[in-house]
Amino acid sequence: MQSPSITGGPATDPLRVVSIGGGTGLSTLLHGLKPYTGGHSPARRDSLVDIVAIVTVSDDGGSSGRLRRDFDVLPPGDIRNCLVALSEDEALLSRLFQYRFASGRGLKGHSFGNLFLTALTHITGDFPEAVKESSDVLAIKGRIYPATAANVSLEAVLENGQRVLGETKISRSRRRIETVRLRPRRCRPLPDALAAIADADLITLGPGSLFTSVIPNLLVTGIADAIRRSPAVKAYFVNLMWQPGETTNFGASDHIAAIHRHAGGKLLDYAIVNTGEISLAMRRRYARMDSAPVANDFEAIGAMGVNVVCGDLVQQSPLVRHNSEAIAAIAVELATEGRARRPMSR
Repeated sequence: MQSPSITGGPATDPLRVVSIGGGTGLSTLLHGLKPYTGGHSPARRDSLVDIVAIVTVSDDGGSSGRLRRDFDVLPPGDIRNCLVALSEDEALLSRLFQYRFASGRGLKGHSFGNLFLTALTHITGDFPEAVKESSDVLAIKGRIYPATAANVSLEAVLENGQRVLGETKISRSRRRIETVRLRPRRCRPLPDALAAIADADLITLGPGSLFTSVIPNLLVTGIADAIRRSPAVKAYFVNLMWQPGETTNFGASDHIAAIHRHAGGKLLDYAIVNTGEISLAMRRRYARMDSAPVANDFEAIGAMGVNVVCGDLVQQSPLVRHNSEAIAAIAVELATEGRARRPMSR
């Protein structure tokens, strides 16, 4: 199936896109959507978009993990990447936020943005408020909310019944993941995030690590139900490659099934899959890391009641990554479809 055509609403009423995820995948999509917020859309000048990002907060590795342990704050890394992706001044301020100290006792390995968010959390006394204040400093094109303000950890149950606690250990595991859950199990989302979901024209999941970046957001109490109730189009950007251990041998339908299973039922309207070529050299490189392209099992996806949007989504780079412009263009088209579902009186 090809992407739906754009027939969107007026520039005075932007299309409302809520993007849910974490890691580099979410920031890639946000970077692609940013040009649509300022009246200079690559597709058409009146296809303006209002962006809300809802970001996972279960990271416990690297700089984020150290700050989490040392200062009892939520992990700032994924939030920082989203702030930079949506920042107005990518030339200087974003470089500053991404600057990582190469030496210094206690500083080595930390990024300036992570330290900034940690300091601002202690000044304001509230991590979501620190994110809001940082958004103002960077003059970002959108709003960013952590999935929850609770200090949560991620736990996985593997195919052999073993339980693994912590996102870093889960990512390093090489056994198939059956389920993931948050500890504590019950944690509340931000009311502003729920309001954005209810008012969205499009809700996107991914791209990003299935069990550690995408699904954890759905485990926050009330988020999956809010997505299901929303009249918005719900779309999942299927990953391009297996993540060794986490999604080895997963086809596109396996990703969708995992999302539906953790969300407590069917959630998605669309799966966006890549039909562009991944070079033989790149396939061989990834094969050495026990990774291969995710198979597009169209018949299985259709049997789940999910529509498919196809496209050449691969960015030409040293790594297999989504092309931010390509996936953003699809998101805008689907948001336009979502707008058409809503009452004209909105």
